[in-house]
Amino acid sequence: MSKEILNTKGEKLGEITLNENVFGVEPNLHVMHLALRRQLNNARQGSACAKTRAEVSGGGRKPWKQKGTGRARAGSLRSPLFAGGGVIFGPKPRDYSFNMPQKARKLALKSALSARQDQLVVVKDFSTITEPKTKLMVSALKALNVSGKTLIVADTKAAENNYLELAARNIPSVKLLLPSNLNVKDLLEADSVIITESAVNEITERLQ
Repeated sequence: MSKEILNTKGEKLGEITLNENVFGVEPNLHVMHLALRRQLNNARQGSACAKTRAEVSGGGRKPWKQKGTGRARAGSLRSPLFAGGGVIFGPKPRDYSFNMPQKARKLALKSALSARQDQLVVVKDFSTITEPKTKLMVSALKALNVSGKTLIVADTKAAENNYLELAARNIPSVKLLLPSNLNVKDLLEADSVIITESAVNEITERLQ
C-alpha cells in the first residue's frame, strides 16, 4: 500500500510504501475500545473524597433526650440524616487505572492507524516553515487540503521541523504529537492526520 509524499505546498515529491502490518490491518474495535478506556481511566485523578459520619467533626453530644420530645430518637447531629452530617457510600480516593498487554496496545494503535488510512496525509517535513508564524502553518494546511481537527505527528525536535511547534500552537484545531506519544484517542478524534516521512518510519519500526 503506497501513499504520495507531499511537501507543505501540496506538491508531490514521491511515494512511500506503508507497511501492511501496521497501516493495513483489519481494525479491532474491541481492542481499540479497551485502549481508549485505559487512556481515559489512567488520566483520571481519582481524588474525589467525601467524609463519612465517622470523619465529620462534631456530633459528640446526644442532641436531645431519648424519650418524651415527640421527635425521632437521635444519637448524633452528624448522622447522614442531618444537614452537615456524613455521606453514606460517598466517593473515596481511588486508582482508576488498569493495564493492557503490550501486544494488545500495539494492536490498538495499528487498528487506529488503519482506520484513519483515508485521512492520512504524508509530508516530507516542515522545512518550508522557516519562521515561527501562524500564517505559514495556516497556508500549509490549506495547501495540503486538510480541515477540521488536525493531528500532526512529527519530531518537533528535528532541525527541519524547527519552527513547527511555534507556528502551530495558536491554531486551536491543530494538535502536535511526537511519534513516540502516538495514541488511540488522538488518532480517532482527528478529522485529518498529517504525518512526516521520518515519523512513518519510526512508527513502523516500533509497531511491526
